[in-house]
Amino acid sequence: MDLSRLIGRTLAIQAIPSPTFHESRRAAYLEAEFRFAGLERVEIDPAGNLYGVVPGGAGLPVIITAHLDTVFGEEANVAARLEGDRLVGPGVGDNAIALAALIELAEDLPSPELPGDVWLVANVCEEGLGNLQGMRRVVSRFGRDIAAYICLEGMALGHIYHRALPVRRYRITAKTSGGHAWIHAGRASAIHTLLRLGSDLLTVPRKGNGRSSFNVGLISGGTTINTIAHSAWMELDLRSESQEALEALSEQVNAHVKRHSGHDVAIEVATIGERPGGGISHGHPLVLAAQRALNDAGETQVLLEMGSTDASIPLSHGLPGICVGITRGGEAHSLQEFVEIRPVERGYKSVLDLTHAALKLGERHTV
Repeated sequence: MDLSRLIGRTLAIQAIPSPTFHESRRAAYLEAEFRFAGLERVEIDPAGNLYGVVPGGAGLPVIITAHLDTVFGEEANVAARLEGDRLVGPGVGDNAIALAALIELAEDLPSPELPGDVWLVANVCEEGLGNLQGMRRVVSRFGRDIAAYICLEGMALGHIYHRALPVRRYRITAKTSGGHAWIHAGRASAIHTLLRLGSDLLTVPRKGNGRSSFNVGLISGGTTINTIAHSAWMELDLRSESQEALEALSEQVNAHVKRHSGHDVAIEVATIGERPGGGISHGHPLVLAAQRALNDAGETQVLLEMGSTDASIPLSHGLPGICVGITRGGEAHSLQEFVEIRPVERGYKSVLDLTHAALKLGERHTV
C-alpha cells in the first residue's frame, strides 16, 4: 500500500459529488482507475455498479465492495482538507476512503498464486432511500457461489458487522381541504395533524427484547404561512434488533395513523424502504478470519456488531458476508466528518489479510 497515493485518491473521490441515485461521475473516476490498475472485465451494470476482477484460480471468488453514494447533495459537497492527522470533509469517511482502498487493492492483489478470483465492486444506493439497491443487484449477480462478501466502510476499524439490523421506512401523508388561516380557522390542517401524530408516535413504547429506534427524519408541506395546510408528509425510520419487535412497532404506527384519521383529514401510509435482517454466527469462519486479521494488524479490541450495511443483503440470504472498516473517524453524516490517517495502514493490512484468508475458505469449499 502507498499511503500517500491512497490519501490523494481519497481527496479526489471525496471532491466528486455522489448523492444517492446520482453516482455516475464518481463511478467514472473509479472506472478509469480500475482500468489503469490493470483489472479485467471492468464494466458498469444497468444499476450503476462498477465491477473489475483480479483473476485467480479455480476456488470460489471473494467479492469486495464499497458504496459510491453519500448522504450529501451537490451543494453540500465541500472539498475535504488535511488537518493534522485527519482528513476533514463531508463524505470523506463515508465512503471516500473505503473507495480509495478498493483501488489500492487493485494495485496490490494481482498475483499468479491467488486461489480464486477477487471481484472489486463500487456499488450504488447504500444511503438514504437507496434501499441497498446496488448491493441487491451484486448479490443477484454472484449468488451463493462465493467464498465471501466483504463490504468496506471508511470509519468502522475494529468493528465486524456480521448481523444485519432490520429497518423499515414509511412516508405518511396527510390531506385536508385546507383554507385561509383566519377565515377558515378551526379547519383541519395537514401539518397540525402530522405534528400531533408525530408527538404521539414518539411516546410509543418499545416492546420486545433488544433495542429499537424511531426517527422522524423529514417533514414537509403547506403552501404559505397564512394558509391552512391541505397536504403535508413526513418520513419515518424504524429499526429494531428483533424482527418481531419491528413488526410490533410498525403495527403501532398504523394504529396511531388510524386514530388521527377522520372525516376532515385523510392519512395515507406508504412503505418507502426496507432493509432486511439476518446474520452469521460469531463463530463463523469468516468472522474468525476477520478477527485474526484485525488482531494481526495490531487492533487489540475487536467488536462484533449488528448494523444496517451493504452486508445486510448477503446476510439476509444466509450467505457469508461482513462489513469492516479502513480507519477510525467521527461526525459521520455532517460537514465536519473526519477520518484519522494514522490507523489507515492497520485497517488496510487487515482487509488485505482478510481477503487472502477468505480465498482460502473458498479453496477448501471446492475440495
